[in-house]
Amino acid sequence: MSAIYPVILCGGSGTRLWPASRADQPKQFLKLIGDYSSFQDTVLRVATLPGRAEIVIVTGGAMVEFVLAQTAQIGVPVTVLVEPEARDSAPAVAVAAAYVQSRDPQGVALMLAADHYIAEPEIFGEAAVTAARAAAEGWIVTFGVKPTAPATGFGYIRPGDALLDGSVSAVAAFVEKPDRATAEGYVADGYLWNSGNFAFKADMLLGELDAFEPTVSAAARACIDVLTITDSVARLDKAAFAGAAKISLDYAVMERTQKAAVVPAAFSWSDLGAWDAIWDAFPKDGGQNAVSGDVTLIDCERVLARSTGPFVGVIGLKDIVVVAEPDAILVCHRDASQAVKTLVDGLKRDGRSIASGRDRGNAPRKVLTTTATAQVEQWVLKAGDSVDLPAGVVQVLDGQVEGLGAVTTLDTATSVQATTAAVLLVTSRP
Repeated sequence: MSAIYPVILCGGSGTRLWPASRADQPKQFLKLIGDYSSFQDTVLRVATLPGRAEIVIVTGGAMVEFVLAQTAQIGVPVTVLVEPEARDSAPAVAVAAAYVQSRDPQGVALMLAADHYIAEPEIFGEAAVTAARAAAEGWIVTFGVKPTAPATGFGYIRPGDALLDGSVSAVAAFVEKPDRATAEGYVADGYLWNSGNFAFKADMLLGELDAFEPTVSAAARACIDVLTITDSVARLDKAAFAGAAKISLDYAVMERTQKAAVVPAAFSWSDLGAWDAIWDAFPKDGGQNAVSGDVTLIDCERVLARSTGPFVGVIGLKDIVVVAEPDAILVCHRDASQAVKTLVDGLKRDGRSIASGRDRGNAPRKVLTTTATAQVEQWVLKAGDSVDLPAGVVQVLDGQVEGLGAVTTLDTATSVQATTAAVLLVTSRP
């Protein structure tokens, strides 16, 4: 059997899980269910796969420190490929495929999202081995999850003819997210949820991209040709990566290839896309309540209540979500969880930095000196930190911050985000 190279895509911030998930603390790095983040759970699931080779993480610059810290916590070594910019999933997957091919021409890539929840890792392992076996035979295999309800938030797969020993089927069709009535018909007809996880031989995927989206495969190979790995981290060449079309893997390959197959997956699965999905996956009490943090519920049913900050008390409510962070609180009906993105979009339009970053008060800064006309502060930021800088002169002493050069004059207060850990010298009026 070909060696299996797990490839974990680690991008995005999970807007619908605000205020817990934001750009400075994306959802895949939060402990939303259990003792580990969904990213750590994903790494642990693949670490014990039979025939497992190198684990590859594809992520952006702002998330590298999260990746390294959280993999160190669980003691699993990884190789990190850092995208210079987000160009959707096809370029990210193509780079990983080109990397795997450079390491092992017969290698099978097992491409997984970092932010999904799977309740039964043993069943996942069996499905992954089956998918890898079919991938070694030349199929591009996706994991299709048996629906537990006529969900409207997922795409669906219509299985076709049985392949190999019957454990895998050809994909007859991929279908977009349906309305409720259509979803009910899909479930009745044996359609599967499209989990967005795949297995494929690296050379097979690159060959399909050569046919359908050649700029993507060419950019991927160009990136790997000049790749340098330092302490398990490789930053992709910006100019080479920019040559790839901005397109998803579904549109680039899966909806066009004649080699698409599906392995039915019996494990419980969720993309943890909104707070109602967190409630659904979370262990519950006798009233079907899901509770995390300093929370007390009285006479409540089907409530999700989570706090990482203040004490939260909820009395006499049903089907409510309460999420309390030190700087923000969300309260909504569980059925309205998908509308959280609308709230966040509105905050962004209003210029509220709280939409994408936490209010950290004076935590990252220290006053060095103050005169009658100026105050000089040192700001120490972690990768991903979003802060509001005052009007004044900002010097970047170490690291990188989006929108700032070595020395930048800010005419007004400005919200910025650290790409890497950074140290700033900020001179402003006292």
